[in-house]
Amino acid sequence: MVLLTQNRDLTVSELCERLDIPSRSLYRYLEAFRNMGFHVEKSGRCYRLDRSSPFFQRITELVHFTESEAVTLRNLLDAVGGTNPEIRHLKDKLARIYDGDILQQHQTDAAWADNLHQLYQAIKAERVVVLRDYRSSHSDSVSHRMVEPFQFLSRNEDIRCYEPSSGQCKTFKVGRIGRVVVLNDVKWSHADLHKELFTDIFHFSGEEQWPVTLRLDRMAAQLLREEYGVTSELQPDGDAWLFSTSVSSWKGIGRFVMGLPASVEVIDTPDFLNYLRQQPHF
Repeated sequence: MVLLTQNRDLTVSELCERLDIPSRSLYRYLEAFRNMGFHVEKSGRCYRLDRSSPFFQRITELVHFTESEAVTLRNLLDAVGGTNPEIRHLKDKLARIYDGDILQQHQTDAAWADNLHQLYQAIKAERVVVLRDYRSSHSDSVSHRMVEPFQFLSRNEDIRCYEPSSGQCKTFKVGRIGRVVVLNDVKWSHADLHKELFTDIFHFSGEEQWPVTLRLDRMAAQLLREEYGVTSELQPDGDAWLFSTSVSSWKGIGRFVMGLPASVEVIDTPDFLNYLRQQPHF
């Protein structure tokens, strides 16, 4: 897998030589990768694994840092300072993985990283904050917003907050905040009104979730694996597969089911069935 994801293409003979295996064994491995849902690319006699394969995407989501997270880590490492070899190693590692120009650019603007740090501390201590000079994308205005932050979203690009003045839970862009001021003497007083935002595997978000169960044939199950990276949610059921999950909207999973009506059966989910029956083309 490492050889097939390097930045250079290797021929069949080169791969066999590196791995010390016959070509017949190599082709068996390639076929096994395909069956597991990897995208195997061929160019002439060269093979490689496409990094957009669902498996790699899931791993990337677990281990990848966004630019803002990488900047925050770099700023924290700089703050520690000293001659600790582990600190130097981590700095070098970040520099190899992320664009040095991006890290350098954000180092000159430490406000982003500091805002993330202040929001994290406020959530941890359950304190109210003021988002100073927040630039609204809807009204194109700049204002100070007093809120109770409680959930990071979109890999820390957004922050979910309860705003007492409007009595609503809202999502704010961290990049639009001028400065975060933590009111250390003011604790949350509306924690019971904090409504977290959930995002389902079909990329729909909402404050509520509904369970749904489907029985899928082999083709539908494979499509779920390839398009949405689904693995653990699929359980074998004879010649079919059972898929159980929670969704924030019927729209995403509805599109999936309506696209494969002969391959999918809805199990014990009457609300979802009612939604499907109301669709004009189902």
